[in-house]
Amino acid sequence: MEERIRGIVQKKLAELGAGEVNFAVEWPADPSHGDFAINAGLAASKVLGISPKEVAEQLVPALQDALGEDASRIEVAGPGFINITLSPQAVGATLEEAKGEGWGKSDARAGARIMIEYSNPNPFKEMHIGHLMSTIIGESVSRLMESSGATVLRDTYGGDVGPHVAKAIWGLRDSGSLETATSEDIGKAYAHGSRAYEESEKAKAEIDALNTEIYVMNEKDSASLVGEERTLHDAWLHGREVSLAAYRTLWARLGTKFDYTIFESEVTPIGMRIVKDELANGVFEESEGAVIYKGEKKGLHTLVFITSRGTPTYEAKDIGLAFWKEEHVQPDQVFIVTAAEQIGHFVILLAALADFAPQLSSKMAHIAHGFLKLTTGKMSSREGNVIKAEELIRDVIERASEKNEDPLIAEQVALGAIKYMILRQSAGGDIIFDMEKSLSLEGDSGPYLQYALVRANSILAASEVKPAASPAFANDIPLLARLITRFPEIVRRAEVLRAPHILTTYLTQLASAWNSFYMTGKIIGSIDEANTLALVSAFTTTMQNGLALLAIPAPEKM
Repeated sequence: MEERIRGIVQKKLAELGAGEVNFAVEWPADPSHGDFAINAGLAASKVLGISPKEVAEQLVPALQDALGEDASRIEVAGPGFINITLSPQAVGATLEEAKGEGWGKSDARAGARIMIEYSNPNPFKEMHIGHLMSTIIGESVSRLMESSGATVLRDTYGGDVGPHVAKAIWGLRDSGSLETATSEDIGKAYAHGSRAYEESEKAKAEIDALNTEIYVMNEKDSASLVGEERTLHDAWLHGREVSLAAYRTLWARLGTKFDYTIFESEVTPIGMRIVKDELANGVFEESEGAVIYKGEKKGLHTLVFITSRGTPTYEAKDIGLAFWKEEHVQPDQVFIVTAAEQIGHFVILLAALADFAPQLSSKMAHIAHGFLKLTTGKMSSREGNVIKAEELIRDVIERASEKNEDPLIAEQVALGAIKYMILRQSAGGDIIFDMEKSLSLEGDSGPYLQYALVRANSILAASEVKPAASPAFANDIPLLARLITRFPEIVRRAEVLRAPHILTTYLTQLASAWNSFYMTGKIIGSIDEANTLALVSAFTTTMQNGLALLAIPAPEKM
């Protein structure tokens, strides 16, 4: 309906001579003002040289003719807004569509091939709460894009070469657990190696040398390795696989599965070759033995792509990753979900890429998220006191178990609590995780949405009456019904803006409207039970599909 209204207004504005004017079609904050509010009068006033109210008065007849019986009231309000109230028939007809998994989906991106990179834990480290943020946001963005008809290919990219790997392997050697390491051993070894690197010049030199050895080793055919290189290669490969197995377990728990797992060791040679080629072409420059990109020519700053020791930085590796994706996947668009602290990295990376591969650069976009903090603030894995993703999930499950004896339900509630707290806020902002608030059933929480769905489903299961095909309304249309009609447009808006918080906020409002509706009177045994159950059914479908797009579990009972 929103797009239909927009089309009507655009056509009329074009006839009036203001076809290029941008205007908003919004949902009024106060339901008494109607279902849609249009600011086209204010937007076109200056172009047309008449007052906003006069513009609005010329738009109203066009809307009345085009919408017909679908609108019960169209009126000019304030200085030039147009408020539209849908008719009971239009609301009922829309609610009749609220059935099955297809409700809320569209074909707006049909045929598009989109690659979304997220989570990105580095082998030889344990997943921490930053990876949890990326995983939860990335999965929801992926599902939203799939809901628009796109083919979404999920990938995760891990640093299996670099200083952190050398620190971890050095730490494993020092502890004597190189060949039998578990993921916990690797995490402790990395923390040990990191401390030693800061505190001991001898250890620092050994770790730097080991880092170079690992890069050199990966440039060779693994079948040709012998002696110490073979031992190093086997330990490196074992550590990577141990880390990856732990990640896969957690990803499955979070409802995520990747189509591609890409490692730095695969893309580093590509990136190094391209950077050296473009050094000869003048895109990059040499400076004190390093290869740099002078971003000042584009209002940015200088960044190193190859160090003076001949090892690549993240930027050179990401150049290789971009070309790897283009060769192996050929996506139409590439989205990369990481922490906001990497914004500067991606700005310069894309600026450099645009100098020699503009088409590739234009496909790529960065989705930045903030930090997830507990009361102790941001943690540092280098110091060995990182908040692990698994630990946070376990702690929330333990608290959820106090009110949910069934282990499955406790886990579903806990995951709903964590995901909601992350997805309720726009992706760029930091989040302070509040354990008590996250598990509350009083509103603004994942369990609040889950419980609303459980309660509605229990009513449908308890009734012996079959719901009507769609709810019919005489005059007064419940707020619940009006909110349900917005669901497809909410999903589309959240997808276009890559903003799961839009859907999260909407579902919270929907759950609140449901609870108010539930408290207003009897449903089972009422005079109009079949009609009322049709509205309840539309609500359960909407909430179920909305939670699925956020990858929030839907418990059968609570």
